[in-house]
Amino acid sequence: MSKNLIAYYSRKGQNYVNGDIENLAKGNTEIIAEFIQKAVGGDLFEIDTVKEYPIDYTECTIVAKEELKQKLRPELKNYIASIDEYDTIYLGYPCWWGTMPMACYTFLEHYDFSGKVIRPFTTHEGSGLGGSVSQIKKTCPTASVLTGLAIHGAEAATAEKQVSNWAL
Repeated sequence: MSKNLIAYYSRKGQNYVNGDIENLAKGNTEIIAEFIQKAVGGDLFEIDTVKEYPIDYTECTIVAKEELKQKLRPELKNYIASIDEYDTIYLGYPCWWGTMPMACYTFLEHYDFSGKVIRPFTTHEGSGLGGSVSQIKKTCPTASVLTGLAIHGAEAATAEKQVSNWAL
């Protein structure tokens, strides 16, 4: 029987939602990760950085853009001891500057994904998956990277059926 890991980076607090900055109690990507877990089962793992991003949304985007420009790999608070027991990894993230937050690269580069299936999902405010799927394929060339799912962030809370249909 296959075992699923739902690993995700999500931003709560100030977020861009339909043209406005709103304060979210739970990040959109976390909501989607929970829908996936409900649909297919598996373990949730939150990708979280040691150094926190600025609370202010605009400042956060500036930091994220600089991390991307410098190809930084932020240190993570926690790691999974081993991904050997998992066959399928659902990898979730907001689309920042056309790709994943750099913390997701840190996560991907930490493990050997040989023979694993990676199913990417993102929340966004208009950019879809951006170039993230090709970047995952480049970062994990020995994994099978399947078609990703892009959910408009403002619609995350009402996307359970769409997420479940994709995840199954």
